[in-house]
Formats: sequence, structure tokens, C-alpha cells
Amino acid sequence: MADCLFCKVASGEVPSSKVYEDSLFMAFLDLYPANKGHVLISPKKHSESVWNLSEEELAGMALLAQRIAKALKDALQCDGVNILQNNGESAGQLIFHNHLHVIPRFKGDDLELKWPRNLYKEGEMDSYRNKIKEKL
Repeated sequence: MADCLFCKVASGEVPSSKVYEDSLFMAFLDLYPANKGHVLISPKKHSESVWNLSEEELAGMALLAQRIAKALKDALQCDGVNILQNNGESAGQLIFHNHLHVIPRFKGDDLELKWPRNLYKEGEMDSYRNKIKEKL
């Protein structure tokens, strides 16, 4: 797409600090990292979110995320990694080209990824389970 930032990165129109690239995917440092070494993994072909990816593309991104996570652990001696993806504006997606975040984590870093611990009301869990299973 002509106005998509990540499509411009894929075409070389916009510079990036790539750590990996092949014919299908690219991985590059985030300009605004949660922690230094934060890598974005994206298919070169435009797709907006997880709902638009083929199973092969999603599997490829997951395998590349594992490789990047291992490289971060070896290169930065990080204590852990977060691998996450935001899909849709309400989930915090800012750039509408599919991408995964691989964020190195260090003991004592200031990064907080937390959400409230909600509880289901009596019988509510069964209702949600059934709705989801029905669509699978």
C-alpha cells in the first residue's frame, strides 16, 4: 500500500535498522523501543492484522520470533523477552501493517505490561467457552 510505513520499509523507500531479511519477512529495530534491542517482525507483503494472515505467514513470523528471541538472549544477555502483537485500534495497534514485537526484558527494567485480573461470574465462563468453541 502506497501510504503504509512498513510497506515503505519493505521496499527500501524508508530506511530501517534491519537485523534480518528474507524474501517474505523483515525484522528491524523499533524506532521507539520499549527497551533497547526491541525488534519488530513483519511480513513484506501488506496485511493489516492477524485476521488477514495466512497460516503459513503466521507460522513463519512465530518461527522468526523464536530466532530473534534467542539472538536477543545471546547478544544482550537479557533475562527474558515479551513477544506480542496488537491487532486493531482498541488493542493498541498504531501501524496497520501486521507486525510482532520482540522485546528484551531485564531484571529491574521499568517496563510494565499488565492488565487487571478480572473474574467470571457464576456460569459466565461456560457461556464464553461455548461461544468461542462454536466458531472454531
